[in-house]
Amino acid sequence: MSKIQLSILFFILPIALFSKDLSKIDSLKEPLFKPFIERYILDEIKGLRQENEKLKAQVTKQISEAKLESSDRAINYTTSTINNIFYIITAAASLLLLVGWRSLNDIKKSLKIDMSKKTENIIAQYERRLQQIENKMTERSKVIIETQQNITNTNSIHSLWMRAGLEKSEEDKITVYDEILSINPNDIEAMTYKADALLEIGEVRWALDLSNTAIELDKNYSQAYWQRACAYAKLEKQSEAIDDIKKAIELSDTLEDELLKESHFENLHNNITFKKLIANKKDKAIN
Repeated sequence: MSKIQLSILFFILPIALFSKDLSKIDSLKEPLFKPFIERYILDEIKGLRQENEKLKAQVTKQISEAKLESSDRAINYTTSTINNIFYIITAAASLLLLVGWRSLNDIKKSLKIDMSKKTENIIAQYERRLQQIENKMTERSKVIIETQQNITNTNSIHSLWMRAGLEKSEEDKITVYDEILSINPNDIEAMTYKADALLEIGEVRWALDLSNTAIELDKNYSQAYWQRACAYAKLEKQSEAIDDIKKAIELSDTLEDELLKESHFENLHNNITFKKLIANKKDKAIN
């Protein structure tokens, strides 16, 4: 064969083989590269497992080292603390020796003395507080009792005044006024009313004494001066009677209306000063 024929043969043969392979490739139902993908995935999983094992080993090592370091620190801290405590105890013992404590018994005695003093002070404070509370309670009890007694006395006196208004005889009125004065000895109103009743039964001196007592208790009580003026008029002491009438009218001008109505002033009707008082009263009424 010639060289040209051989060349043509070598050119045509690969083309025929490639055409045959193409027909085979077209007839394939599954890809040929699937086993390579599975192999790649298995290799990756294996690599991840190996890396995970390495990471786990590193973490375990780091945790162990951290625990060991923490234990070392705790041991060192405990050792330092114990040493410091011993140093403090030694320093305290040395200080106690320097200050002058000779033994633990001295410390106990000192503590007992201090505790006794503090206990005594606390007890004394509580006793003072209890005494103050007791005093306050006693004072409040007294105030309550006094208030209740005052209320009772006020009610009793009010009832007696109502009773005195109903009595007809002067003697019975005097008895009621005495009951009022037994409850309240300084009741100047009861004194003056009793003095008036005494004048009605002719006990002029007694009425004068009661009027003087009422004036001593209250120098601004007009009725006391009025009753004393009545007593002086009965005793023919006109000058003293006129002075008390003026004082009574000065303290209560409404008494001017009683000048001519007062039966005990009959002895004064001819007195010039008394007449002037009557005239002044009439002038005021006209004006």
